[in-house]
Amino acid sequence: MIYLLFLAFGYSIMVFGALGLIRFPDLYTRLHAATKCDTGGMIGIILGLIFLSDASLFIKAKMFLLLFLIAMINPMVSHAIARGAYMMGIKPQVKVDMYGWDNP
Repeated sequence: MIYLLFLAFGYSIMVFGALGLIRFPDLYTRLHAATKCDTGGMIGIILGLIFLSDASLFIKAKMFLLLFLIAMINPMVSHAIARGAYMMGIKPQVKVDMYGWDNP
């Protein structure tokens, strides 16, 4: 039964990440939503599949390795994309905060 919780968690993170891709205004916030969607959603789904599968211990170890690689590589790749976009001149859309220090 615990696999259903992990799968539901992973799928819900994926849905909210997809909504973030639609709703967010610029590249950087959309990249943030996509990264959280990929990392968090896939971790939940892979953990659910580990508990659900009737596979051997070797296959489950491969799934754990895949889970570890996703958790390590995905944030680094999204950081590289964001840095490259910033170096290319794509500026984030900044809105003035009403409670910010620069507002008189």
